[in-house]
Amino acid sequence: MAKVGETADWQSPELAKYATGDALGVINRSLYTDHLNGVVSKGAPTNNPQVSSAEPAANPTTVMISDCSDSSNWLKYKDGQLLNDAPGGRRSITAEVKKQQDGTWRVTRFAVEGVGSC
Repeated sequence: MAKVGETADWQSPELAKYATGDALGVINRSLYTDHLNGVVSKGAPTNNPQVSSAEPAANPTTVMISDCSDSSNWLKYKDGQLLNDAPGGRRSITAEVKKQQDGTWRVTRFAVEGVGSC
């Protein structure tokens, strides 16, 4: 999402390589809104994802991932100017990743909490 956010290309085929279902819908709608408003993202978040659970344990098909991402260097711009004075920061992210029929793994659901949540 960070890379595609540089152009707010809500139709990018790159998105479907990493997300599906509800997660892909949320990402597409967010980028579409940015596109309509002439907003792009610059920079990139810092991530350090950790597996918090895997089911079934012997041969997982669903993995939960938790992260304390830092969005301080991933901000929104319009017409080359910083969109607002929101500085970004550390926020808790939880994601469900499922193994697909073709053997790939894709994010199916995720939640991003507010700045300061971790």
